[in-house]
Amino acid sequence: MTYSTKYTVLKRLLETGDNYISGSEIAESLNISRNAVWKAVKNLESDGIVIDSVTAKGYRLGCRDILAPELMPGRKAVILEEIDSTNNYAKKLAAQGEPAGTVVLADTQTGGKGRLGRSFVSPKGRGLYMSMILRPEFDISLAPLITSAAAVAAAESVEELCGCDAAIKWVNDLYVGGKKICGILTEASINMEMNSLDYAVVGIGINTAAYDFGELGSRVTDLESETGIRPNRCELCAKIADKLEYWMDNMEKRLHLDEYRRREMLTGSIISADFGGEKIVGLALGVDENANLAVETENRKRVVLTSGEASLIRKI
Repeated sequence: MTYSTKYTVLKRLLETGDNYISGSEIAESLNISRNAVWKAVKNLESDGIVIDSVTAKGYRLGCRDILAPELMPGRKAVILEEIDSTNNYAKKLAAQGEPAGTVVLADTQTGGKGRLGRSFVSPKGRGLYMSMILRPEFDISLAPLITSAAAVAAAESVEELCGCDAAIKWVNDLYVGGKKICGILTEASINMEMNSLDYAVVGIGINTAAYDFGELGSRVTDLESETGIRPNRCELCAKIADKLEYWMDNMEKRLHLDEYRRREMLTGSIISADFGGEKIVGLALGVDENANLAVETENRKRVVLTSGEASLIRKI
C-alpha cells in the first residue's frame, strides 16, 4: 500500500517522540525532497495538528496523542472535534449507506451514551470515543454476541499497547487495576421483513489520559494513571477495529468466547443483578455460548441473564 507523503511525515514525527528532527533528516529517511517535507508539515498544520518548528533543530509534534485520519491508513475515519454522541453520528452515516468498517471518532462528546440510558463522561482529549459501523452477514440470532466480541477486541488492544491485564465485567465493561476504564454500547437497525440486521453500530469509550473523575474516581480510572502509558487514540482505535472485524468474520464459530471467558471477572463470585424486574443474588456460574451469564440464586435456582447489569458483591 502506498501512503501519502503527509501520512509518512506524520508517522516519522510520531516515531521521534519528544525529540526534534530536521527537515533534511526526514527527507532523507523517506526519500523525498525537503520541499515535500515542508509542504506536508503545512498540510498537517492546516488539519489542526500542532507542530513545533525551531530553526537549526527541526520539527516535533506538539502533542503525540492526536486524532488524524492519516494515522488510520486503509480505513475510512470520520474525525470530529465535538459531537453529542459518536453512536448517533455513526447511525446516521450507516442509514445513508456508509460501508462497514467506517469509524467515527470525537475529541469530546457532549452527550455520550452508556448502557441503560446512562451518560458516558467524555472529557476533551482524555479518552477514545469511537463508534464503528458493522454490516453483519451472519444470522440475526448471533447479534447478541457483537458486544462481547467488541469487549474482547478492546481488551486485547489495551493489553498490547499498555502492557496491562484488562478484565471484562459482564457484559460490556473493561476494568484495569480494579476500576472501570471502558464502556461499550451496541445499537442496531433491524430489517423486519428479512429478519436480519441492516447494520450495527458499536460505540466504545476508553479513558486513556489522566483525569480527575471526582466522586466517580473510586470506581473509574484511566490507562495513563494505571499503567503510566497514554496510548495514541488513533492507534488504539485502529487496533480495536481490526480485531473486531476478525471476530465478526468468525462469529459463527464463536471464536472470541474463549478470550471473553478468560478475562470475565464475575464468574465464581457472588453477584447481584436484575432479573425480570426482580433483584437476585447468587453465584455467577459462567458465560454460555450466547454470551449470557448463568447464575445460581440463593435458593439454588438457575437463571440465565441475557441483558442488564450485574454487580460484584464478593469473590469466593
